[in-house]
Amino acid sequence: MKKLPLAIAQLNFTVGDVEGNTDQILAACHRAGNELGCRMVVFPELAITGYPPEDLLFRTDFLVAAEAALARVIREAGEICAVVGHPWRDNGTLYNAASVVDAGQVLGRYYKRELPNYGVFDEKRYFTAGAQPCVVSVDGISCGITVCEDIWYAQPVSDTVAAGARVILNLNASPFAIGKAHQREEQVVAERARESAVPVVYVNLVGGQDELVFDGGSFVTAANGQVLHRSPCFTEDLARVDLGDGGPVVDTCTPLPGPEDSVYRALVSGVRDYVDKNGFKGVVLGLSGGIDSALTLAVAADALGPERVQAVLMPSRYTRQISLEDAISQAQALGVEHLTLPIEALVKSYREQLDPLFSGLPADATEENLQARIRGNLLMAISNKTGRLVLTTGNKSEMAVGYATLYGDMAGGFAVIKDVPKTLVYRLAKHRNRSKAVIPQRVISRAPSAELAPDQADTDSLPPYEVLDPILKAFIEEDRSVAEIVAGGFDRATVEQVVQMVVRNEYKRRQAPPGIRITSRAFGRDRRYPITSRFG
Repeated sequence: MKKLPLAIAQLNFTVGDVEGNTDQILAACHRAGNELGCRMVVFPELAITGYPPEDLLFRTDFLVAAEAALARVIREAGEICAVVGHPWRDNGTLYNAASVVDAGQVLGRYYKRELPNYGVFDEKRYFTAGAQPCVVSVDGISCGITVCEDIWYAQPVSDTVAAGARVILNLNASPFAIGKAHQREEQVVAERARESAVPVVYVNLVGGQDELVFDGGSFVTAANGQVLHRSPCFTEDLARVDLGDGGPVVDTCTPLPGPEDSVYRALVSGVRDYVDKNGFKGVVLGLSGGIDSALTLAVAADALGPERVQAVLMPSRYTRQISLEDAISQAQALGVEHLTLPIEALVKSYREQLDPLFSGLPADATEENLQARIRGNLLMAISNKTGRLVLTTGNKSEMAVGYATLYGDMAGGFAVIKDVPKTLVYRLAKHRNRSKAVIPQRVISRAPSAELAPDQADTDSLPPYEVLDPILKAFIEEDRSVAEIVAGGFDRATVEQVVQMVVRNEYKRRQAPPGIRITSRAFGRDRRYPITSRFG
């Protein structure tokens, strides 16, 4: 029986680090051949450049570097057959390509046919779609090459099988979203395998890139759609799979993480790679004693180690004693350095300067926001002096309705839970505490408050989060109208209030730092709404 030992190279590449990515590719080639005894190795989509390279693809010097890197892979990969993703220019046209390299030769080159142009993807801005299948024979096994989105459509796969493929190798850079791993396996790849009656090897990228996190979870399905192998999620992995006439032979199938576990690991991965790939020494954040900063601190400490995290308590006259106690308790439980910078004297100084201008005007949110902006200034000063990145702590529910202070608690370099709804924040805090109780129970159980005014509670300004979050999901992620949301059982006045708040605060979100995407539609590159609009 013919047998083809193949390695799945689930690796963490960095956009633009063409030389470093190529080093990783060659190291994996050598390890796959020498240690795992593999004849072939398959890498993720655009492995040489990292994904997504965005407007770097408009730079000729970038494309020249990518082409030189591919030539290096051809020269140095050795006797192993490597399937490598890269951009490629052909007669002045740019393609999202995958080359099959073996013993110093290119056996075949495939151009991605289905170019995604929705959500976070805008590949039609850069690439031209291919049209032809690519099938290569390696040790008597006919392998068909497809790239990412191709597997979501029947035609590229059926054409490849018609051209003689007996196994589909699918190179991916598929970012994480809640529930997407199950969708890939059960609704997409399994269906393609059954339709075409051939096994599929699905190789996915892993690691964080700006707002995106790639969760890995590479897998192999039999011709009947059954998952025979699954690489671990959120970690690099090089796994051997034996392909043959009788179908794939494997012995490892790592289970998929549950919803809260997958989101938490995505946040950890996103923070670690954003900080490390951008060269920051560590992070600093304001720790209030509330649930959002508590979750952010836990994620940061798990991502970077407590020694690279600094927590700053900045109490005002409205800060409750239990908030200070809980904040200190959590910092100590995590082993994170913490310091206290009271802001009352600074608030007084600001007020003395502004009171003559505000004479005769009643107190309002202006005085509340002063406190948040003073805190933002202090954190940015610490960042400037120490080289630590400021992590903001606002959640998706707050960002959606503008329950955040521009140039205050929104000021920073990276928004860890920007795409995490408030109700999910609580579930993630409980999930984190299952391994070790580092977030005080009182932080989880007591009513949330910004603590910018006497006896303040979030529900003074917002509907309960159990009501707010489903409305926001329907409007933001599902594009439902007010009428459609009301038909789902929500009070019309509440829905109209929430929608107006979302629309009115687009200008704030446009100035917010990038944050980790974990839902099907996040604020940022995922959702592009006009600031100036009278629709609705």
